[in-house]
Amino acid sequence: MRHARDGAAAAMNAASRVLVARGKNEPQEMENPDVSWGQRARDGVWVPTKDGQRIHFGIDVTAADTVGQVLRPSLRVYVGVDVDTDIVAQTTANGIRLLTVIHGPDAPQEFRFPVSLVDGLALEAMPSGGYDVVHLRYGATVGRLYNPWASDSMFRPVKADYALEGQTITMRVQHEGAFYPVVADPHYTR
Repeated sequence: MRHARDGAAAAMNAASRVLVARGKNEPQEMENPDVSWGQRARDGVWVPTKDGQRIHFGIDVTAADTVGQVLRPSLRVYVGVDVDTDIVAQTTANGIRLLTVIHGPDAPQEFRFPVSLVDGLALEAMPSGGYDVVHLRYGATVGRLYNPWASDSMFRPVKADYALEGQTITMRVQHEGAFYPVVADPHYTR
């Protein structure tokens, strides 16, 4: 088993390499006082919507009691949340990223993120493969979970998509045959 500090460094290194290779269009990590992270992976994160409401993204993992290593107020790493899997959690100007770092072929191919919405909001599938958070009364989009992307350590795309099961968004990453680590990116913005 990897030491927590070594695991955080390995996860950060993998995520950073892929983000740099993807270029300047990636949202930048920065502090956002409207985002509230839980201490443990199972506590997830509370994020704002455009209309001032808050929604909750959970992180449904095998090691739900994993305590996040807070590297900066806008960055934390959950090491060993599942077999060969870490999560690098970033706060951005308008939301969050849950960079899922897959270190080997024994890692799961599905990652679940339960979503808790306040009354009057719903998830609506988008043609891009992402989900909009929609205000039911006005039909306005007040948040967006972008279609996930995934990349292996050779910067080759890895197939990733979402499935909605009740109020849980499942990110599926088909990483067999990839060069590890693989980084996948659920990204929410208001």
